[in-house]
Amino acid sequence: MEHRIKEIKKASLIAIIGNAFLAVLKVVFGLLAGSLAVVADGIDSMEDIITSLITLITANVLSKPPNKKYPYGYGRAETIATRLLSLIIFAAGIQLAILSIQKMIKGTYAEIPLKIAIYVTVISIIGKVFLSYHQFKIGNRTNSDMLRANAKNMQNDVLISLSVLIGLIFTHLLKMPVIDSMAALIVSAWIIKVAVQIFLKTNIELMDGIKDNKIYDIIFKAIDSVEGVKNPHRVVVRNVGHKLKIGADIEVDGSLSLNAAHELSHQVEQSIRSKIDNLFDVTIHVEPIGDKTIEKEYGISRENL
Repeated sequence: MEHRIKEIKKASLIAIIGNAFLAVLKVVFGLLAGSLAVVADGIDSMEDIITSLITLITANVLSKPPNKKYPYGYGRAETIATRLLSLIIFAAGIQLAILSIQKMIKGTYAEIPLKIAIYVTVISIIGKVFLSYHQFKIGNRTNSDMLRANAKNMQNDVLISLSVLIGLIFTHLLKMPVIDSMAALIVSAWIIKVAVQIFLKTNIELMDGIKDNKIYDIIFKAIDSVEGVKNPHRVVVRNVGHKLKIGADIEVDGSLSLNAAHELSHQVEQSIRSKIDNLFDVTIHVEPIGDKTIEKEYGISRENL
């Protein structure tokens, strides 16, 4: 857990430093070149500094131990941060769409007097590609949706910078600055789509849902492999941060001693742990075979698969 937190913090710091460098570069040279598009791109990079600060702050929250107020720890802070990042991405997409439409309606397009703006934009694209790749790499290694969301945000920035670059090239070579606004509008639609996808993805965890329902098949097979255990039912799986918490009811011979029944439940737990990685906890409830206790509404049984 500590190693995961350290990696997330390191990735966040690299993103902050990288975005700060690119933001200053684009704002300064955008002003020198007289390019409002490049300046705007630089301001967008400043927003990325804020998103990376969010991931860094969240990493510190994740390192806190469980307590009376949060007995499951602070794993859900990552989900909340991911949702916040999706809203920031959505706002950036809407803002870009509004600016693009306004330019197309008014027919006012920025002229780019100096070609240095093109070189700065190319450097920005290369830098953003590296930062996005690094965030995805660490996000996949640590199974962090928060870092993966930040990586997608940086991918959006690459598209934004590409639209700026296209506008610059067409303005200089083909004298068609209208392409800049058209490209930006298309990019904004894609950015909004990505933001909505990230937002909806966080709903699954906040509603205690599971992304891959095949996990239940694995759990039932793991329980069936333990001799003496019958009728696994009321199986529940939920995310606690990046880990899974699993619960299940099983039936055993009612004449068994408490120690023997406990041993079977322990074998079931070990069987599940051997089949599924990244577990937060496994809770097994033991009942006598044929127990007629009224079933609760939650949980998955074989007939629900």
